[in-house]
Amino acid sequence: MQWSKLFIPTLREVPAEAEVVSHQLLLRAGYVRQLAAGIYSYLFLAQRSLLKIEKIVREEMDAMGAQEMLLPALNPAEVWQESGRWDVMGQNLFRLKDRFDRDLCLAMTHEEVMTTIARGELRSYKQLPQIWYQIQTKFRDEPRPKSGLLRVRQFLMKDSYSFDLEPAGLDASFDKHYEAYKRIFTRCGLEFVAVEADSGAMGGSQSTEFMVASDAGEDFVVVCGSYAANLEKAVAHPVPPAAPDPDGEFEPEPVHTPGVKTIAEVADFLKLPASSQMKSLVMMADDKPVLALVRGDHQLSETKFASVMKAREIRPALPHEIRELFGADPGSLGPVGVKNIRVIADKALEGRRNMVAGANRDDYHLLHVTPGKDFPVEFADLRQVAIGDTCMECGLPVAIRKTIEIGHIFKLGYKYSDAMGLRVQGPDGSDVRVIMGSYGIGIERILCAAIEQSHDSNGIILPPAIAPFQVVITPVNNGDEAQKQAALQIYQACQSLGLDALLDDRDERPGVKFKDAELIGIPFRITVGKKLAQGMVELVTRKSKTSEDVLVAEAAELVGKLCR
Repeated sequence: MQWSKLFIPTLREVPAEAEVVSHQLLLRAGYVRQLAAGIYSYLFLAQRSLLKIEKIVREEMDAMGAQEMLLPALNPAEVWQESGRWDVMGQNLFRLKDRFDRDLCLAMTHEEVMTTIARGELRSYKQLPQIWYQIQTKFRDEPRPKSGLLRVRQFLMKDSYSFDLEPAGLDASFDKHYEAYKRIFTRCGLEFVAVEADSGAMGGSQSTEFMVASDAGEDFVVVCGSYAANLEKAVAHPVPPAAPDPDGEFEPEPVHTPGVKTIAEVADFLKLPASSQMKSLVMMADDKPVLALVRGDHQLSETKFASVMKAREIRPALPHEIRELFGADPGSLGPVGVKNIRVIADKALEGRRNMVAGANRDDYHLLHVTPGKDFPVEFADLRQVAIGDTCMECGLPVAIRKTIEIGHIFKLGYKYSDAMGLRVQGPDGSDVRVIMGSYGIGIERILCAAIEQSHDSNGIILPPAIAPFQVVITPVNNGDEAQKQAALQIYQACQSLGLDALLDDRDERPGVKFKDAELIGIPFRITVGKKLAQGMVELVTRKSKTSEDVLVAEAAELVGKLCR
């Protein structure tokens, strides 16, 4: 292709609305333009890269025996109501009505529709296993779309679904996807890590996320040696309390704490560290009040809390609800004397003695409160892992990294089969439940992650496998007929080798051409200049910023080797 005939609207300045690097560069390089909040048009360069990513995904999915389909984005409410997710998805699900006042939605994923197909068509165990996939537009009504293509309301996703007769079959399908995902992300040139994750609204028994480290991400991952988990799911040994618990058998003792509300204020007032306090958090789990307790210097993981409670919806209680339940305002709450409310404490409080808690009386706290003695309690892992905690496997301090999620695979189990009546005839003639898995990849997120992971002050640095063009051939002086002909010869040689080549035939200064090629992320540049008289051209590698003089006749073949 000739650059002079293409639509590549590059920008010199960083757009004011773009915060993260990938958003800035996608706009500056002319890949995308914003239509509305969280809604983007993919221009020529973006579409070329996204199609290459899709091709890699298709090749790996097809290689594992998956079958590609294309399902409707517009879904009737009934299938979502069958699964129970019509209500669970809340405002994240785009909802609309047709002219007959029937409820519809724009699908953010397709477990329900795939299960409907399987329920209608699969009859016998002999038809299993099955793996079906699609690459399709999805919709999510994000409350705060941001970070360019990382948090949007319309996006591309590869979603696949496995159907097996028994758990061992699901394990095999899950492992196939795990290995395929590693190949996909490796081929796309990404450095990534697979981590344990929470299944959330998807349901199921196990899930794994594939993450790319980036300050633009919204997920946090806890890592240490061979252990890696999403912060929502991660476990670790907590830092020991800053002070030992007082010895002795004491009864809870009220102490006046006027105007003292926060953990830090209580610590300062009583001259006791935050780790000697119990933080009392009133949560509503499916509209039922629960008192959750964590150490004063710890944070409650709402994901872990929801999992322990097996709740579809959780939220912090509102101030008026708290006063009605406890007779006091937040900042003076505690577990002693609480009735008709479930009390659940983090495991870090198990075995602790003589701690500080709120007295359920404004401006008062209690000293010498011991979990299990002074109030009935059950223990569970509720806290969020923090910096300084140590790995439960090796004992070394864990690290917490900010990441972008690029893929997520789930063992759904029987969640959708049971809800929607998916059965097949087993070997003995009886009806058998089908066990399912669900597996997603964010197509745009691969592109964004690649940019976040590899860029410089001059622009994007994309790996050859997903760059819109692999090589650009740039004659320094378009008015020099010899340079023009040599550039055309090299361009045609690149094409004959199957390379995605771009000929920069624009009447621009060399510096402008070089800057544009670097900005849009072309991995290799062949510059045809003054050394042509000696039969040489310059081969520049974008990532390493290195260059070498090569023979005109060998330039295309060298680029081909580098791309491979």
